[in-house]
Amino acid sequence: MTTRLSPQRRSMRKAPRQQRSRATVAAIVEAAARILAQRGWANFTTNEVAAAAGVSIGSLYQYFPNKLALAEAILQRHLNDILAAWSASGDWSETSTLDERVTQLIDGVIAAHSVDQALHRVLLNEVPAAPRSAYEEFEREYQKRYRAVIAASSGKRNRARDEVAGRMLAAAIEGVVHAAANRDELEWEVLRIELGDLVRAYLRHRQQTA
Repeated sequence: MTTRLSPQRRSMRKAPRQQRSRATVAAIVEAAARILAQRGWANFTTNEVAAAAGVSIGSLYQYFPNKLALAEAILQRHLNDILAAWSASGDWSETSTLDERVTQLIDGVIAAHSVDQALHRVLLNEVPAAPRSAYEEFEREYQKRYRAVIAASSGKRNRARDEVAGRMLAAAIEGVVHAAANRDELEWEVLRIELGDLVRAYLRHRQQTA
């Protein structure tokens, strides 16, 4: 099942209610995301977004008072897209073996990091005053995947150790995948194999020493 973050409406002038207005907002956000990824924050303008979306600047301002409000809507959609990409790797409740859980975890992380990397870099590094509430909710949902793998692979349950282990596993996998993304190596099958071997060895060690 796809997980979605709760919508953040605080920066919009009003929420679209009718199908036509929702379609207009979707077109604006889609055009804005494309332009932001291509041109960066410094060259991102509401006039260009309105033209690309095929709406008047007045229609854009009816929903978004400024370009930061647009960026917040883009961020919300982007984070939901990341969670959807990870969820598409499979249903966590149906995995039964350590190998299956690790494969699903790694496939999900790589899929999540493959979602519009150019846009992700701009949102993370260039957009000012990004809404922390959106990131915090996203992190909670994101970390659930790691905790599920740790919990399923633990012998005697120790919540404090499992919590630390989940964070360590996340840091290790994220570090490898981030580096691979920067080198355009996310599609390498050998990356999945080597990372899978690393994670399985760690989880098996925890099972044996618990």
